Amino acid sequence: MTYARLRLDTPRLSARVEADTAMSTIARLVASGTATSRADLVRSTGLARSTVSTHLDLLLDSSIIQETESRNGSVQRGRPAQQLALSPTAGVVLVVDMGVHTARLTVADLSQRVLARDEMRVEVQEAPATTLTRIGDGLQRLLTRTRSSRPDARAVVMSLPAPVDVHLGMAVRPPIMPGWDGFPVADVLSERFRCRTLVQNDVNLMALGEARALPPEECPLLFIKVGTGIGGGLVSAEGSLHPGANGAAGDIGHIRVPGADAVVCACGNIGCIEAVASAEALLRRLPSPKGGEAVATAYIETLLRQGDPTATRLVKEAAALLGEVVATLVHFYNPARVVLGGAITSASDHWLAGVRGVVYQRALPLATRNLTVAHSVLRARAGTAGGIVIGVEQVLSPETVRELL
Repeated sequence: MTYARLRLDTPRLSARVEADTAMSTIARLVASGTATSRADLVRSTGLARSTVSTHLDLLLDSSIIQETESRNGSVQRGRPAQQLALSPTAGVVLVVDMGVHTARLTVADLSQRVLARDEMRVEVQEAPATTLTRIGDGLQRLLTRTRSSRPDARAVVMSLPAPVDVHLGMAVRPPIMPGWDGFPVADVLSERFRCRTLVQNDVNLMALGEARALPPEECPLLFIKVGTGIGGGLVSAEGSLHPGANGAAGDIGHIRVPGADAVVCACGNIGCIEAVASAEALLRRLPSPKGGEAVATAYIETLLRQGDPTATRLVKEAAALLGEVVATLVHFYNPARVVLGGAITSASDHWLAGVRGVVYQRALPLATRNLTVAHSVLRARAGTAGGIVIGVEQVLSPETVRELL
C-alpha cells in the first residue's frame, strides 16, 4: 500500500549545486513520484542533463535508485522508456503513531510503500521503558514479516501525545504521561535499531501528513485533533512543519476559554479548552457505561453514531467553544485550510458544523475569504503518513544521503 503522491520537500538548488544536495533532491523527487524519468528530473530540478546524469548514476550504481523499462502496454518505436524508482533494498523507515490507548506500527520503504503494519494496545500511564520495549518488539516482528532482502531500518519516527522536545527526542512535562518527562525515547529506540530516531508530537505528524496529501495551495494549514485531549499542528505555506522555538507551537489544548474558571485541567491550570471540550471532558458529563470504565473517544463515538441526544447536545456545546479558539487562530495564522481530525469528530457532523459556523461568524472576511474548514482526508492514517514523510526526508537529506552510498 502507498500514500499516493505525498509530496516530499526538496533542497533549494543553484547553478553550483553540491553533490549531496543534488543527490538528495533527485532521490526525493523519485521517492515522491514527482519524477519517474531522467527527463522529469531535468524539468523538476532545472539542472543540466549532464549534471542530473552524473548524480543519478551514483544513486543507480549504489542501488538506491533503480531504472527499469516502462510497462505501459503501449507499442512504441525505438528504445523503451526507462522508469525510475527507489530500490526496495535501500532500506526502510519505521513509524510509531502512538496515542493515549493505541499505537499504530508501520514499516515503509523509501518509496513510501507500506510493507507491514500492526496496531497494539498501550496505556500512557505505563512505565516508558516497558512501553518502548513492547513497541520495539512489535516493530521487530513487522521487520521480520517484510521478508525483504535487506530490511535495514534507516530511521525510526515516533509520535507522542505530549509536548515534545524534538532536538532531545523526549516528552517535556506531559500532563497525561507520568514518568515520560525527560525519558530518552529517541536514544532508546536508536540504540535498539541502530539508526536515528525522530520524536514528534502526534498532531504535528497528522498535520504534516494531511498537508502533503493535499495540493500545495491548501497551505498554510492548521490541523486540530479532538480526542482524549485537544491539540493542534501548523504547516507553513511551503509545506513544512512550524514547530516554534522549542516544539510547542500548536499546543492549543491549554488556551483558556471564558466561562470555565471552575474547571481544572490536567495541566494544573483552569479553564483550558481541553478541560471542557475534549472527549475526556465530555465523558465526565455522560452516564458511565455498563461494564466499567470505557475509552472516552470510543464510547462517545458510539453514542454519537446512535444519535444519543445528551451526547449530541454536549458535542454541539463543545464545538462552539472550540470554534471560538479556532477563530482566534485563524486571525493569528491566516491558514488556507483548517482540518478537524480525530475519530470522535468523524462520528458526527455536529463537530465540523459547530466549528465552521463560529469561525465564519467570528473571523473577519479577509481571513475567511478563501478559507476551507473540513474533515481530515487521511483520517486515522494522517499520523502514519506524516511519519513516513519525515522518515524518508531524513534518510534522503543532504546530510545523510551519502550514508546510503
